[in-house]
This record gives sequence, C-alpha cells and structure tokens, in this order.
Amino acid sequence: MWKRVWLRLWQPLWKSWTIDKPAALGDWLWQVLVVDLAALLDRLTLRKLIALIPVVIVIGAYWHRIPLPPELMLVGDALAYIDILSMIFLIGLFTRVATAMVLVRQAMAFARGLLRQVPMALHRFGIRHRRAKDSTRRRRLTPARTDDEDAPVAAGLAWA
Repeated sequence: MWKRVWLRLWQPLWKSWTIDKPAALGDWLWQVLVVDLAALLDRLTLRKLIALIPVVIVIGAYWHRIPLPPELMLVGDALAYIDILSMIFLIGLFTRVATAMVLVRQAMAFARGLLRQVPMALHRFGIRHRRAKDSTRRRRLTPARTDDEDAPVAAGLAWA
C-alpha cells in the first residue's frame, strides 16, 4: 500500500524533474547557443569586429596571468583611432561634395536666368521680323562684276 501512495505522490514530481525540466533547459540552451548566436553573427560587421579587438586586448591585459607587451595596447588604440579618423575623413568628403553641389546649383540657376533673357534680347534686336516685300525690287548699290581680272585681287593675290 505504501508503494502505491509513494508512486502516486512521486511519479509526477519524478516526471517533471527528469523529463520536463531538462527539456525546457534544452530548449533554452538551443535558443541561447544556436538561434541567438546565429542572429548575432548575422548582424556582425567588420566595423563591430574591429571595435571588439581593443576590448579583448584590455581584458587580456588586466588578466594577470598573461603579460601583454605595450605594443598590443597601442594596436588597440590605433584601431580605435582609425575608426575616428575615417569618420573625420568621410565628414570632410561630404562637406566638399556638398560645396560642389551648391556651386553646380548656382551655376545652373545663373544659366537658367541667362536663357530666360535670350528671347527678350532677340526680340529687342528684331531678328524675327521678316524683310519687306519690295526687297527684290530694290536697286543694288554695287554693280555686278563681270571682269575676271579682279578675282585674284579680291582673293588677296596681287601681281607685282
């Protein structure tokens, strides 16, 4: 009889601690060690990886079992400075490009202003006006040439 009571009381507890709890722990381990780690590696970029190198060097330097030379500390600093210098370089490049774009916009606005004034200037000169109808009946002021001797003189050649 005690055996049956014992089984009824401890069987759910035994099942819980031998099957359910390790299964939940296994699911949690799978989530942390596989799924979250894969997501972290997907988001990892070269810049983030370079930013982690000085952290690893500092942890190694403060871990007194491994002596680190000062050169490794300078490598970590140099990597951090490269990141800062690249940002300064990019900001300088963007400001130069922005300045060039402002100059191009101003030149285009100036060209548009000139192009708007061209039709008014052409109208002022009267280029679009047609000739008078009696222009074919007008007398010519210069007589027509019939001499062949004057042709070389007109071309800039002269006989000595």
